[in-house]
Amino acid sequence: MINIEPALCSVTFRKLPADEIVALAVEARLAAVEWAGDAHVFPGDLHAARAVARRCENAGLKASYGSYIAPPTDDFAAFKSALETAVALGASNIRIWAGTRERDSSNYSAEERRHAAEAIRQMGAEAARHGVTVSLEYHPQSLTDETLSAQSLIEAVGHPNVYLYWQPRPGLPLEEALTEIAQVGEHISHVHVFAWDRCRNRFGLATAADYWRTVLTALPQSRWRGRRFAMLEFVAGDDPAVFLADAGTLRQILRVEVSLRTSGDADGD
Repeated sequence: MINIEPALCSVTFRKLPADEIVALAVEARLAAVEWAGDAHVFPGDLHAARAVARRCENAGLKASYGSYIAPPTDDFAAFKSALETAVALGASNIRIWAGTRERDSSNYSAEERRHAAEAIRQMGAEAARHGVTVSLEYHPQSLTDETLSAQSLIEAVGHPNVYLYWQPRPGLPLEEALTEIAQVGEHISHVHVFAWDRCRNRFGLATAADYWRTVLTALPQSRWRGRRFAMLEFVAGDDPAVFLADAGTLRQILRVEVSLRTSGDADGD
């Protein structure tokens, strides 16, 4: 059985202070927060990281660090600063980008891909020494902007401490989403959850509840062995009330998902 817990990406509320985000996460009955490295916990700001860590611990929330380190554009020193911040935050996982941001994977040469894989491998090894996992953002305009590129990259990295996130491209049809997670599912750590159309218009998660229920139910077993989170990322109108409704929808989806998995296990599937 795959157990997935609800969480929040703090970048959803870029303008809110950390204490308000913690309060929202508690009210929404979430399990974790992924803290944005460009909004709430900046790389190298260990004082802020420790303060947020205390808030999370007091609230019973786990932490992940959503850094914007983008190898090989960002060097190893930049990663070490972000990693030090993740450790101070009490984060068990650090998210990084794969390749230069806002650059399609089709625009990389074989040599550039090799350099990116080497940099990510080195970062994964360093993070492992601190008990922190590394997960690559699965995102348009990166080396993980489509399934074959993401799969070839994670295989080229070849480090057991490096994983993939997964999220659908805005408007991705369900059948294509299921194909993607079937191909890269063994490497998936966490999932970013939202309800957008192809034009990036945002909607309440309830409008995509069946989509996400199907996707999360189909998520295959992974080599990941930690707690797994489905992280809400961005909501309609940046509205906390919409977020609370979306969190309720996500909790309901995950309860159904767990129920389905449990039923399947009991039946010997």
